[in-house]
Amino acid sequence: MSATAPDGTIRILGIDPGLRVTGFGIIEKTGQRLAYVASGCVRVPHSGTLPERIAVILDSLGEVIGTHQPGEVALEKVFVNVNPESTLLLGQARGAAISAAVLAKLPVAEYTALQIKQAVVGTGHARKEQVQEMVKRLLRLPGHPSPDAADALACAICHAHGGQGWKGWGHHQESHPSAPGAPPARAYRVRRGRLA
Repeated sequence: MSATAPDGTIRILGIDPGLRVTGFGIIEKTGQRLAYVASGCVRVPHSGTLPERIAVILDSLGEVIGTHQPGEVALEKVFVNVNPESTLLLGQARGAAISAAVLAKLPVAEYTALQIKQAVVGTGHARKEQVQEMVKRLLRLPGHPSPDAADALACAICHAHGGQGWKGWGHHQESHPSAPGAPPARAYRVRRGRLA
């Protein structure tokens, strides 16, 4: 699917990167209406080497993109915590997720956890259970998605709320939020084989 279908529908892939579990969620936005498409988790074996584990994330998200054909990708920024090693490993998982998107020539936007919670729940201090409940309500799901899938769907919803005026590769978008706190996003493009 192109970034915008003839009827104005945009298909968005949200990603919650993690070296053990990477959540993904796909929604469609038509006007102000959001519709659920798919969600799930990439579970990475603990036994593999770091390059092997990163390859699992890259290949699995590549399959998701190939199957569902999103037009845009949104993912959660790395949260820098007190454990530098954990932060570094999470950053590598996030790099694999970004790579899967740019290999498919898809624009990528990133949002902090605070921005995502503000856009979906209305407060940046929402608990995971509150995020799951709001994702269920906003997408009219019959049950709660798993925490990782819910975070990915919330990221996609955040992008849908704040992503109007999206200009594609390499542009900083202006935010026109329809939910509290919907932020501007950062976009990536490939220049001479490198992210710019």
